[in-house]
Amino acid sequence: MKKALLFTILILLAEVSAQSAGNAGLSFLKIGAGARNIALGDNGAVFANDASAVFYNPSNLAGGTSTEVSFTHNEWIQGVKTEMLASRFALFGLNMALGLNSTRIGDIEVRERPGAPLSTFTADFMAISLATGFAISDKFDAGFGMKYLYEGMFYEDATGFAFDFSAKYKLSNDLFVTAAVRNIGSMNELKAEATKLPTDLRVGGGYNFALTESKIKFATGLELQKYLSTDDIHFNAGVEAIYDNLVAVRVGYQTLYESKGITGGVGIQWNKLMFDYAISPFSQNLGMGHTFSVGIKF
Repeated sequence: MKKALLFTILILLAEVSAQSAGNAGLSFLKIGAGARNIALGDNGAVFANDASAVFYNPSNLAGGTSTEVSFTHNEWIQGVKTEMLASRFALFGLNMALGLNSTRIGDIEVRERPGAPLSTFTADFMAISLATGFAISDKFDAGFGMKYLYEGMFYEDATGFAFDFSAKYKLSNDLFVTAAVRNIGSMNELKAEATKLPTDLRVGGGYNFALTESKIKFATGLELQKYLSTDDIHFNAGVEAIYDNLVAVRVGYQTLYESKGITGGVGIQWNKLMFDYAISPFSQNLGMGHTFSVGIKF
């Protein structure tokens, strides 16, 4: 009963946010976190079982016990660059995670008339996140996160706060379902109007299995994602194959986007060190997105 109630609350939170959503800004919050998650179709609510869970699904933090630090560099399209730092740790008996997302868009032109630009400027965005995940029962986990937001462009800036809520239910050791509502909050006015947050709802599931004789483990996941300020719905799917707990090959797919679909990447884990890479091809001559992540467990 508790499990069904919490999942229902998550859906209701999403619906309440949608009633006043409108067209949202702060699109940097839509950029994926962690090369592994991006390679798997940005399916982080299902796959983010490390420190990157602070950006996707705090309930995934409940299952981890190790201390971990990771750094991600994202070379996106149209001059967008993102740096992310995430750390998972235990504090006062709670599984916690701290995340920093810093995104910059450079060389934005200032124009008053056709011809050469008068000048250029950069737009800077930042989110500082703190989250925790905890077990309600042997099969049911819940999570909560909060974040401080900043946006600055030209001579104007604004700040705000947002909250994330999530849950995870384990049907068995290898099969589970998740739900997360992210970015419920508000911003101060930027010059004359407050930017609306890209609140989204993610509901998905994952299944893990192994081929013992060949030392290969598989992780699969499918997720429904709905940005509450728009009418479109997306499905994010991913498959990961790991050989001998050393090398991983990943492929993902995102549906119902105009310019993106398939994703891919690789990962290497050597003792406590991790390296991951993801590539995100864009259509319509927009180019390629490249993401690199490094991490260490203690």
